[in-house]
Amino acid sequence: MQPTTVYDFIVVGSGIAGLSFALKASAHGKVLVLTKKLSWSGSTNLAQGGIASVMDPADSVEKHARDTLTAGAGLCREDRVRILVNQGPKAIRDLVDWGVRFTLASGKSGPKGNSRGQSRFHLAREGGHSSSRIVHADDLTGHEIQRALQDAARRERNITILENYMGIDLVTGKHLREDEKESGPRACYGLYALDVKGNRIGLFLGAQTILCTGGVGQVYAHTTNDSVSTGDGIAMAFRAGAAVEDMEFMQFHPTALYNPGHPTYLISEALRGHGGVLRNHAGHPFMDRVHPLKSLAPRDIVARAIDAEMKRHGQPCVFLDATALGKKELLKHFPNIFRHCQGMGMDISKQWIPVVPAAHFMCGGVKVNAFSESGLAGLYAVGETSCTGVHGANRLASNSLLEGVVFADRALENILAHPRPRPRRNRFRNWNSFALKPAPETIIYAHSFETIRSTMWHYVGIVRSDFRLARAAEFIRVISRQIQKDYWSFSMVPELVELRNLTLCAELIIKSAQRRKESCGLHFNLDYPKTLPVHRHTLLRMRQD
Repeated sequence: MQPTTVYDFIVVGSGIAGLSFALKASAHGKVLVLTKKLSWSGSTNLAQGGIASVMDPADSVEKHARDTLTAGAGLCREDRVRILVNQGPKAIRDLVDWGVRFTLASGKSGPKGNSRGQSRFHLAREGGHSSSRIVHADDLTGHEIQRALQDAARRERNITILENYMGIDLVTGKHLREDEKESGPRACYGLYALDVKGNRIGLFLGAQTILCTGGVGQVYAHTTNDSVSTGDGIAMAFRAGAAVEDMEFMQFHPTALYNPGHPTYLISEALRGHGGVLRNHAGHPFMDRVHPLKSLAPRDIVARAIDAEMKRHGQPCVFLDATALGKKELLKHFPNIFRHCQGMGMDISKQWIPVVPAAHFMCGGVKVNAFSESGLAGLYAVGETSCTGVHGANRLASNSLLEGVVFADRALENILAHPRPRPRRNRFRNWNSFALKPAPETIIYAHSFETIRSTMWHYVGIVRSDFRLARAAEFIRVISRQIQKDYWSFSMVPELVELRNLTLCAELIIKSAQRRKESCGLHFNLDYPKTLPVHRHTLLRMRQD
């Protein structure tokens, strides 16, 4: 056990939500950022398309709000949506001030501090948007944002970044020493985390804990997410007593590169926004008969249409035709996608790109209010870990990066208005699971991991049914019981930590899907194909003894 340091702010996760919060909070206290692998890991770094914001005088926040509400299929919280879209331009300015070099209308990337004028950015358009409002850095926006925020955070003296630390459980009243009692409402005081390289578990205490651990994409066999996306923050918060909401709404990105045997690679929606057309194996633009926006329809509609097309013709993929754009235009706006496909032996200026849907974004998560508060004192959740309600039943493209910046700002605003004292170290117990013996075989964890991912893909995927959900619940329940037994019998290893969290998230997704007796947005159930006239959210909370 390492000596415990007490912080003002503990941020779990190093993506856009975590680092933007840390950068602003560092002016008000001591910040610790814990990240489970390297700080480059995570979904922010992989984001291609961009960040949605109204930056064109011909556009309006009202149109951005309307597009978001339409995509959300009636489940968006309108007050949160309006917070999001109204704060968009400020979020872009903050990112520029931190050093993000967005692509300008001239096609070049600007240096730090420029391009504060609204009309100077090159604005792309993506599915579901009625205007061009996607601010981007070529087709590697997330990578550029991650670079800038990471560089800025490392310059701040009040920010400590610890890499290769995996959150195990949040510290709550049940972790107090026997002679201590929790007074007041249930609260969070920090977390226990596994130092992967040092093979030890540390107790990290803070006045405020902010979960920014991303989503749960690894629960599915095919995902665009980084390997770190195992639902750690959602699982920890749920076990601590926080509510989770709308976990049935997993967004499948319609166009991941179909290239069996290789890591999943995302083909940005911006390519369709620029004129790319989805075609089946016969060359027909099948989206033309599905939706008025054709290939630019909202993601849930496009993903289901691709899934149906593949099943109808017994084919493993469909195609994205970008040949009409020409090589010069593709290299100008999508240089990284062009070169990646070229490395796979494809010239996308002449060949159609084989694509298939893949799990991409969790619209549900830890239920929070308009200031990202979880309901446990001292615990906040921001970004994909949270369910603010801005995405409803289906996220509008490129609203996720925006959400991370806007609601990190909201969280800090609320924290500064309602400060909490740092917890005292001597009130809490150390972790002692390393007194337990090591597991005799850890390969079984890899087998369980693959079983979960395969089960979720085939039974709880783009199209569901009561039978499939019941069968999935049965399979996952067996694995869950075994994982719980191992957790209390053997010492801690990274594979067990992730598997424990992933299994719980799978159970939450299945249980939420079973409770929704309709088809709405990203959740489509063959047994309930219609949408109910009254919209409701799915809320789950662990019973606390």
